[in-house]
Amino acid sequence: MTAPVPTTDNSPFGAYTPNALQRLVIAAAHNSGLKRGAFRPTISRLVNLFGGGPIDATYQGASFRFYHQASGTERGALFNPDYNLPELDFLREYTPRGGTFIDVGANVGTYALALAHHVGPDGTVVAVEPHPVANARLAFNKAASRLGNVIIVAAAAGDIEGSLTLSTDAGNLGASAISESQNGIKVPAHRLLTILQSAGINHIDALKIDVEGYEDRVLIGFFRDAPQSLWPKAVAIEHLERDVWQQNCIDDMIARGYAVAGKTRSNTLLVRR
Repeated sequence: MTAPVPTTDNSPFGAYTPNALQRLVIAAAHNSGLKRGAFRPTISRLVNLFGGGPIDATYQGASFRFYHQASGTERGALFNPDYNLPELDFLREYTPRGGTFIDVGANVGTYALALAHHVGPDGTVVAVEPHPVANARLAFNKAASRLGNVIIVAAAAGDIEGSLTLSTDAGNLGASAISESQNGIKVPAHRLLTILQSAGINHIDALKIDVEGYEDRVLIGFFRDAPQSLWPKAVAIEHLERDVWQQNCIDDMIARGYAVAGKTRSNTLLVRR
C-alpha cells in the first residue's frame, strides 16, 4: 500500500520527479486518447501504484506539484498537455506582454501561472483562491515557477464583504463551492471590485472565472459598480453550473456590450465590443 497523499508538501520542487514507470504511463497518456477526462482517474491510480505522493512536472511554462489523486484539475494538467488549451489561447490572445490577467477561482494555478509566464515580469496576475489547501498549493507552484508577478488573494470573491462557507469535495478539490451549509470552511469574502482596488489594479486585459455556480454573484455586482475603464477586454466564464445562477451573468454581460466569441465544453468566451 502507498502512504496517504499529503494535502501539501513543501519539499523542494523536484523531490517528486516521476520515476521511470510513472514517466512511461504519463507519456502514454500524453500521446493517446487516454488523456481525455474519462480515463484520467484510471491513469492516476496506475501512476500512484508505481509510486505514491504527488508528481512534480511542468505545464504551460510553469512548474507544478500535482496532487493528481484527488483533484480533477491537477489530473487534467498532468495527463493532458492540451488541457484547457482553447481557453488559455483565447486569454493569451487578449493579454499582451506586460498586461494584466485576473483569475477568479484560481485553484492551484493552471490558468494564473500560465498567464503569468505569458505576460512576463512587467505584467500582473491576480489569483483569487479561497480554499486553504488549493491556496497553499498555488503558493508553492508560484514559488517553484519563480514567478514574482502573481498576487495571491486568499479569499472568496462574491457579492458581500465578510465571510462565506466553502463546502469541500474530498474526491475533487476543484469542485469545492460556496454553500449555505454550516459544516464547511469559513473563508474571507470580498466583492471583486474590492479585491482589485486592494491589489492596485486599474486595467484588466482578460479575466477567467470558475467558482462552481457562484459566477453570477461575483460578476453582476462587479459590472454594476465598477467603472467601465476596469471592465476586462476578454472573459472566460465556466458555464457548467449555470443552472444554479440566480441571474444570468452572461446575458448581463451581453447587455453591457460583450459578445460571445466562442464556447468550449466548459466555458463561454466573451469579448468586449
